[in-house]
Amino acid sequence: MPATAAFEGQPLPRHVAIIMDGNGRWAEQRGKFRVSGHKAGVKSVRAAVSFGYRLGLDALTLFAFSSENWRRPEDEVSALMSLFIAVLGSEVRKLHRNNIRLRIIGDRSAFAPHLQRKIDDAERLTASNTGFTLNIAANYGGRWDITQAARGLAEQVARGELAPAEITESLLNEHIQLADSTPVDLLIRTGGEQRISNFLLWQLAYAEFYFTPVLWPDFGEDAFSDAIAAFVGRERRFGCTGAQIREQLAQKTDA
Repeated sequence: MPATAAFEGQPLPRHVAIIMDGNGRWAEQRGKFRVSGHKAGVKSVRAAVSFGYRLGLDALTLFAFSSENWRRPEDEVSALMSLFIAVLGSEVRKLHRNNIRLRIIGDRSAFAPHLQRKIDDAERLTASNTGFTLNIAANYGGRWDITQAARGLAEQVARGELAPAEITESLLNEHIQLADSTPVDLLIRTGGEQRISNFLLWQLAYAEFYFTPVLWPDFGEDAFSDAIAAFVGRERRFGCTGAQIREQLAQKTDA
């Protein structure tokens, strides 16, 4: 049973976005190939989805593959694509059984046709689920997102369907990815870097940012709850700890 989105009367975030950074460094520190870090990161994705669901989030958005990641070594990109396909195949039915909706955001045109079909199938299977939305950003960039939205409005103007003076922030927002989702309240970036790397530029306008040195494969429930506790303290000037967040979740799960 998901928790209600409050901690002792203080609102918790409804939509959390995470830049999952540090897979490669995690592997290198252990003398392994970088792809081993990406595989290890899958368990952290499972843990984050489980924790977000129990926390009562409306949505969790994970930055899996940016439009700049194509510049990485060819063998690493190929391994990432293979892992993406494998995870889609192994995880989507689990998501469906738990009433979780899966949505992939980004430019799919660069993906191989069989991967595009798997994405379409996964989204169709889970489209009617209402418990929680998991957004995976793949071949996504914030500048691309804003550009494609502006292009869509420009095409309407060219067809005579829209006057330039009618373009507003609200109208542009309707063409941005995640337009039908609750606003992002909290951005978490793992791995120690303190930048947003072209992720959700429009959607993060009013979000709180939380940066942690924890590498993504090591980002578990404790680290996630610490981020939530920081949000609660920062947003409402109400101090709490990650342990308190976990305790409340345990109580609600047992209820």
